[in-house]
Amino acid sequence: MIKLNRNNLNVFTIISLILILMGVIFYLYWGLRFGVWADVGIYSITIFFVLCGILGTILTLYENPDTSK
Repeated sequence: MIKLNRNNLNVFTIISLILILMGVIFYLYWGLRFGVWADVGIYSITIFFVLCGILGTILTLYENPDTSK
């Protein structure tokens, strides 16, 4: 089981959260600006930002069970 620890919050966690936010804002901006909501290119860019942000957040907050003692 993955155990996350908020005490591991650092600059990489903040960057990861910014990537998630950037992906969502990019998708909303593009859709509102150009009126295109169903485009494979926009999906791929958004998914890249959001997945990198989610994985980065999980990896930076992950608590290794061997070193937590």
